[in-house]
Amino acid sequence: MSVAEPLVQAGLLGEAIDRAPDAVLVADESMRYLAVNQAACRLLGYTREELLSLRIDDVATRPGFAAEYDEMMAHRSKTGTAVLRRKDGTELAACYRAHETKLAGMTVYVAIVWPEPTSE
Repeated sequence: MSVAEPLVQAGLLGEAIDRAPDAVLVADESMRYLAVNQAACRLLGYTREELLSLRIDDVATRPGFAAEYDEMMAHRSKTGTAVLRRKDGTELAACYRAHETKLAGMTVYVAIVWPEPTSE
């Protein structure tokens, strides 16, 4: 089996992430969404274009979330929970894992988000 060309690998990886079962969101240091996958759109009820016009603090509603974001930037990584407001106004308790990386020379934060398991 041969190793795929780097551009082919990048295309396959991008398509795989876009179709991943969990939400993947990429944001910059000012909390602007730069990229989101299909699962993020389904989870929050927005189109991709709508989500890309928002900032994280438009969606994350818990008081003090901005301080948590600053903490994540300082430590370059964070795992936690958040309360997210969907487009229809309902709120969702969610878990996330975010990590700093460099893409195209920019510092960005890639987060995987999934609904918090309900305790019954």
